[in-house]
Formats: sequence, C-alpha cells, structure tokens
Amino acid sequence: MNKVILMGRLTKDPEVKYTQQNIAVARYTLAVARRFKHQQQDVDFINCIAFGKAAEFAEKYLNQGKQIVIVGRIQVRSWEDKNNQKQWSTEVIVEEHYFTGSKTKEENDEDLPF
Repeated sequence: MNKVILMGRLTKDPEVKYTQQNIAVARYTLAVARRFKHQQQDVDFINCIAFGKAAEFAEKYLNQGKQIVIVGRIQVRSWEDKNNQKQWSTEVIVEEHYFTGSKTKEENDEDLPF
C-alpha cells in the first residue's frame, strides 16, 4: 500500500500549468516539521504535485504560508540529464487537500468550497 498523509505549510504559492489536453497540474513544496525527543525541530521540504480537480483547487485556494493536510501517494521518478547522469526525484502525488489551523482575517467563508 502506498498512502501518505502530511501536514505542513506551503513555502510559496502553487505553480499551476495546463497540459495540451487542458488538464491542470499544480506543483508546490510543503514544509513539514519533524519532532525529536527534546522538542528540537527540523523541517522536511516535500515536493507535491496535484492533477485535475485537485490542481484547480490548489490554484484557487492555496497560497504561501497556508497550513494544510494532504493525502496522496509517493512517486519516485528517474531520468538521465544532459550529461547522461542518472537523476532521481521523490514526490507526493496529491489526491486530497484539507485546511487546518485557524483562519486569518483575510479569509472569507464565501470564497471556500464548503
């Protein structure tokens, strides 16, 4: 089973592009805190990709600093660069987004899809 659930904050606004078939593809990085025994914290920066409706949701409702929970799966890709060196990338393919944390003054309930 390949299932991932992460909570973190967006490091910047999602970058959204559309394929030739007009399918939205959103890319963003989620900063996820790691906790240790002595309350020491470290942060992992997780690359995330959403497709279709999930990407359109990200484009419309997500922005830098927003705390969210994502559900998805891990995907590992490999390719050869221009110097014929093998490169690897690990990403989370996002299937669902959830808001978490408190609302800011700028957020208006009428803008949200629920």
